[in-house]
Amino acid sequence: MAKEQLGVLNALDVAKTQWYHFTAIVIAGMGFFTDAYDLFCISLVSKLLGRIYYTDITHPKPGTLPPNVAAAVNGVALVGTLTGQLFFGWLGDKMGRKKVYGMTLVLMVLASVASGLSFSDHPTSVMTTLCFFRFWLGFGIGGDYPLSATIMSEYANKKTRGAFIAAVFAMQGFGILAGGIVALIVSTAFDKSFPAPTYGENRIASLPPQADFVWRIILMFGAIPAGMTYYWRMKMPETARYTALVAKNAKLAAADMSKVLQVELEAEEEKVQKYTDEKSNSFGLFTKEFAKRHGWHLLGTTSTWFLLDIAFYSQNLFQKDIFTAIGWIPSAEKMNAIHEVYRIARAQTLIAMCSTVPGYWFTVAFIDHIGRFAIQLMGFFFMTVFMFALAIPYHHWTLKPNRIGFVAIYSLTFFFANFGPNATTFVVPAEIFPARLRSTCHGISAAAGKAGAIVGAFGFLYAAQNKDPKKTDAGYPAGIGVKNSLIMLGVINFLGMVFTFLVPESKGRSLEELTGENEEGDEATEEQAAPTNRTVPVDV
Repeated sequence: MAKEQLGVLNALDVAKTQWYHFTAIVIAGMGFFTDAYDLFCISLVSKLLGRIYYTDITHPKPGTLPPNVAAAVNGVALVGTLTGQLFFGWLGDKMGRKKVYGMTLVLMVLASVASGLSFSDHPTSVMTTLCFFRFWLGFGIGGDYPLSATIMSEYANKKTRGAFIAAVFAMQGFGILAGGIVALIVSTAFDKSFPAPTYGENRIASLPPQADFVWRIILMFGAIPAGMTYYWRMKMPETARYTALVAKNAKLAAADMSKVLQVELEAEEEKVQKYTDEKSNSFGLFTKEFAKRHGWHLLGTTSTWFLLDIAFYSQNLFQKDIFTAIGWIPSAEKMNAIHEVYRIARAQTLIAMCSTVPGYWFTVAFIDHIGRFAIQLMGFFFMTVFMFALAIPYHHWTLKPNRIGFVAIYSLTFFFANFGPNATTFVVPAEIFPARLRSTCHGISAAAGKAGAIVGAFGFLYAAQNKDPKKTDAGYPAGIGVKNSLIMLGVINFLGMVFTFLVPESKGRSLEELTGENEEGDEATEEQAAPTNRTVPVDV
């Protein structure tokens, strides 16, 4: 039998959409804007880093980052993010969402600036310090995942909760877009101010000394939007669900939400005590009770996010290589160093505008109408279809008349990643776990995703190399080629579709109903363990 819902939580569940909802979206969303900008802008400048620090002018092609350096530069922020997701996710349940939220933002701002100030002009020193600061940048970014999702889910009403959480995550699309736009502006300004011939025309002059400022400015810009929101993050009150259900402070929860909702709320101290003393609301993460009630759910959220990010990050971090392979970006010797940044940024900006950003906002528009389960299943399905459509006739797409078609289908895979599992894997873990474990479980799910991102980023770096050892990038062994890599990603997307059936539908239900926190002990266990609740979307 369900216990009566706490008044303060019920008030949040049934509240009409108000100004504080949009304020919370912007405050949390600007963190994600910065996260995406910082994680993906490295793909815009890695070719430039190779030219500046690893060019041998006796070679017919400009320098590229050696395999181990490229793997470190691209992967170290992901490792930091994974670590931060686990650590700050756990800390958010121990210290509270608000206290930890400020820490992550300060770390992101400082590390963004420091990344652009990497020391020396010697390749080893620059790359070592760049990797060091990008690890800590990733560590701060990692904390933003569980905290932003948890805060938004605990502030939102149950009718539009999915859209609000997805809107926070959708700011990632604007962050990717902003990265491309900033790189376009900076590279254009430097290209016009310091004109240079192509590498093929003059190997030394193709790399003006001022090019070293380009990558530093692009990396450091990420600190600006994050720094602008620090004051407002610190002004946000702690979420009522943490204050009441975890900190057990009914008076403070009621007082905080009275200000936010602008209504009088009663401090129900006895009811809070009864809630938190219930045996079914006291089990920990590493217990049989958790495994019985939420084990399948956690497997579902971790596995789908892991599989999704293998495909998503391998495409995003290395799309410049795909564009080069199909001829959308000229070969390196036909450009100077700064113009190459412009061409890569233009390609990423077009993909972001045409598919990445629209996909996120389609999810925001439809997630509370058709549900998380349907969107995730549909997204994985179309990603699988389009990946095979690219891979099987791959030679056809490399022919000059067909290259625009390749880009169109490639864009559709991004669209359905974002109008699909890239958004829903972020939303669902913030809804289906108990308040005292919500941030931790979201952090674990997100960390599984970043483990997939590391597999995708590192694996694709080697796998996409040409089968002919003579045609590989400098320092890389022969790989399986782009075609076979795309086939592998298609299979991975199909597996994501299969594991989606472990994830429950959470549309239109209160957080306490989803987690069983407002159920009596045995009834809660049976409800959470029910297979139908685990696999079939529920319309409310």
